[in-house]
Amino acid sequence: MFNSQSFIEEVKSRSGQPIELCFQCQKCASGCYMARFTDHAPNQILRYIQLGLKEKALRSSMIWLCSSCEICGSRCPNGIKMFDVMDALKKIAISNNIVAEKKIRLFNDIFLDTVRSKGRIHEALMMAEYKLRTGDLFSDLDLGLKLFLKRKLPLIGKKVKDRKYLDVIFKRCFDMERKAFAKYQVRLDGGKLN
Repeated sequence: MFNSQSFIEEVKSRSGQPIELCFQCQKCASGCYMARFTDHAPNQILRYIQLGLKEKALRSSMIWLCSSCEICGSRCPNGIKMFDVMDALKKIAISNNIVAEKKIRLFNDIFLDTVRSKGRIHEALMMAEYKLRTGDLFSDLDLGLKLFLKRKLPLIGKKVKDRKYLDVIFKRCFDMERKAFAKYQVRLDGGKLN
């Protein structure tokens, strides 16, 4: 059994958001384009966190299908940025080996690898790798062909000219994430790092 208070504190610490301020006005849910495709609305995710329902929150498809459009955050009367909360929940789910949408994790990894190697997105290369690694080669072939014929899916992508900054950016992001996690561990362990 997990400590529900530690889950609430972990989400607050990793997201930097005042989760306790949510009073369920549902403005975030009414503006969420993805809510109809997920099992829970953004306000329900916040309520699960407030109640310490770790399993329900981490197993929700909402945390993986959130498009990070920030409409919910802009509508929130208490300024809760759900993007930061969803991002924190993804990281917690991954560290607990709870990933409800398995292909999304793979897609995210391929996306980041593409950005790391090219400096920007190369859709054709990224989708080819995704399709090969999932074994789902033909489900979107008609869409891909339409995009290609309209010259929206170039075969040869562009690279960032000054790529030395890419490594610096990625290193800073990983360092920030590592520091945030270490800070959270210190708070839970009463000042001692594991």
